[in-house]
Amino acid sequence: MILQILERTPPWVFALFAVLLVLGVLQSRPRALGRARVALMPAIFLPLSLWGVWNAFGPEPLAFGAWLVAVGTAVLLNRQFRIPRQVSYVPDTRQFRVAGSWIPLAMMMAIFFTRYAIAVATAMQPPLTSMPSFAAAVGFAYGLMSGTFLARALRILDAAAAARVAT
Repeated sequence: MILQILERTPPWVFALFAVLLVLGVLQSRPRALGRARVALMPAIFLPLSLWGVWNAFGPEPLAFGAWLVAVGTAVLLNRQFRIPRQVSYVPDTRQFRVAGSWIPLAMMMAIFFTRYAIAVATAMQPPLTSMPSFAAAVGFAYGLMSGTFLARALRILDAAAAARVAT
């Protein structure tokens, strides 16, 4: 059965997996980022997760409400845990220095495999899409995972404010 699922998977899904893998590995290295690059990941993953909810459930308010609650939860949790921990801002270059981390790769893979599993499950069991509890759970999962990218970006951007206060 797994081979049948993989055989029916469109080729672009494997290409997307490879791109996400490369992007995630690049996140594991220390780097300097401008504001636009800091905002890039949430700008990509938040709309994609919203589209995933819409694509799976249509205009289901419970799914979108759960998504919104989860994004907020991710931001609040990251305010507590402060990830990434090693962030600094260099005012002269307007660059953020961010330590490398495997967390973005883990989140990208979690989003990818969750979306893949949900697509397979709903293709095999179409009635799942009409279950409010399933819609809420999926909306929450998508929101929590993509919300981590927003939370991470906000944490990095906070370094600029901290640098202004320190001077």
